[in-house]
Amino acid sequence: MSFKTYKTNRLVKGEDLNHHGTLYAGRTAEWFVESGFVSAANLTNPENIVCLQIHNMQFSHPVRKGEVVCLESRIVHAGNTSLVAHIHMSTQKHEVLEGFITFIHVDKDGKPVKHGITIEPSTEAEQELQKRATQLKRMP
Repeated sequence: MSFKTYKTNRLVKGEDLNHHGTLYAGRTAEWFVESGFVSAANLTNPENIVCLQIHNMQFSHPVRKGEVVCLESRIVHAGNTSLVAHIHMSTQKHEVLEGFITFIHVDKDGKPVKHGITIEPSTEAEQELQKRATQLKRMP
């Protein structure tokens, strides 16, 4: 299976801001995980997906009230029981952040189970994303 990108757009409202008047990191993390989850849920049953770890969610530009952010997510690596999503967020004018999330495929008791999914990159950019995803370390 090749990479498939899913897009989610969000309007940044007053309740999404921190005390500096910019997009609150906690709200961003919520949207970040949700965006990655959408990618994983399109490959397997959503009831079997749990978030293990957010990797490298790093801001490169602040976002202000009234701006629209676009989150683009795609699964870039599949292990035996894991799926790694890459998420990129931007506004019309700026790249805002990027990072990865590892999800685990679990059974009804929450125990990891194989998902049988394979992901094949088709471009050099996809190969690079997959390489970066395979180098991520899980928390001990």
